[in-house]
Amino acid sequence: EAQLAESGGGLVQPGGSLRLSCAVSGFSIDAYAIGWFRQAPGKERERVACRSDTDRSTTYADSVKGRFAISTDNADNMMWLQMHSLKPEDTAVYYCAAGSFVSCMMGYDMDYWGKGTLVTVSS
Repeated sequence: EAQLAESGGGLVQPGGSLRLSCAVSGFSIDAYAIGWFRQAPGKERERVACRSDTDRSTTYADSVKGRFAISTDNADNMMWLQMHSLKPEDTAVYYCAAGSFVSCMMGYDMDYWGKGTLVTVSS
């Protein structure tokens, strides 16, 4: 059974950093495009970053470019989202997902989703 499990969320002060983890089981992350998404209270889900399954290039939302970075460990089937210079507007539930790169970039539904981890940026 395919599963993704996020961890690492919590409360952080503005300007701080946090690293989210996503443990993947049931399939190889190598076989899919991967992405991180977030949903703030009262708002629609938005794409944070997508990594292509072909050339491994990563595309970031303008709102996080230069502050967030995806990394993976294919041997351990793990992915991470490193977040720096956090802002209150980054407060959201963050989800890792796997599917097609087109789905990730276009905001279509991905094949597999985690249950999310809450990040709160507040002083």
